[in-house]
Amino acid sequence: MAKEGRVFLRGITSENYGLKEFRSQQLAAPRVRNDSVVVDDAKVGHSGDSDQSKTWWRLGPGDEPFLTQTVQVHFVALPPKSSNHGHGHQNEAAFYILEGAGYEIHDDKRYDWAKDDLVLVHTDSVHRHFNPYDEPALALVVKAKAAWMYLGLIQQGRSGPVEDEARYSERVDWSEIWTPGVLERRKVIKPSQTTWQDTPLGKVRVMTAPDVTDARTFSMDVFELEVPDGGHSGRRWQMADEVLYVLEGSGYSLHWEVQAEIAEKYYARIAVEPTRHDFKAGDTIYVPQNTVAQHFAAPGTKVRLLSAQNRIFKLLGYDRVAYLDDVAASAAAASTGAA
Repeated sequence: MAKEGRVFLRGITSENYGLKEFRSQQLAAPRVRNDSVVVDDAKVGHSGDSDQSKTWWRLGPGDEPFLTQTVQVHFVALPPKSSNHGHGHQNEAAFYILEGAGYEIHDDKRYDWAKDDLVLVHTDSVHRHFNPYDEPALALVVKAKAAWMYLGLIQQGRSGPVEDEARYSERVDWSEIWTPGVLERRKVIKPSQTTWQDTPLGKVRVMTAPDVTDARTFSMDVFELEVPDGGHSGRRWQMADEVLYVLEGSGYSLHWEVQAEIAEKYYARIAVEPTRHDFKAGDTIYVPQNTVAQHFAAPGTKVRLLSAQNRIFKLLGYDRVAYLDDVAASAAAASTGAA
């Protein structure tokens, strides 16, 4: 974290038009982080913690070495029979419940959650987390906060009166300028409401995506990927960067850098040799923008990975994924004896 305070949005400056040095620095940074990495302990520039709850960050714009600000990652721990202070901000957030159970109060409405649920904090939500039970609760939080900051959507804080109230009208419902129909969308995505699918990447359970139109999020795409004992995922090339949290198992991730050859048009040049990144349960794996990635489970262990990506890439024209090694097709060929 910066010495003078929290970094909400990081700038890019250079004396040259090309930014090769900037990308090289990002690619050189370690991509696997574990519980030993706390880049922000929430003591500066945060408002959610109470005397009981605890928040700490693993990935954010102020990190050195810097990885990304398209996806931010932090944890919220709630001891038994506790709550945090709560606050409001314009950006969305998504909470994956790693341990325990509890409930949210969002805009004065209650939403109960339990282990393996995905909880969505909507845009412009006043929210607070509660654990009324005898067991501790722990949540992994992923969000695209910097996107809101870049767009100037910075009205946030704890509940309180409007300063200089006489200058303003009576209250008007903020939802007047929200997308029609969002109030009816789901705020808690439960495992029973999702299905496992065989895809070119592997066995996947999608929680939020552009085609999951009844989930109340516009920014984060989240899915779970299962890699079988000693097996591997498909080899995937996409423009969006990605953060994966290791829910279970151990293994390694191979990443092939993609270089841009700028000739009469853009050409992709994929590195011949990948870099290897070993992981275990509780780690986060960062896959940089414009990278080919493939994930492997160690012998004797199944791997479960929770993927989080910023949906904005899909809105910028990068909504396709290229599979260079289709794990589903390979399995089908093996079962039929095809070469």
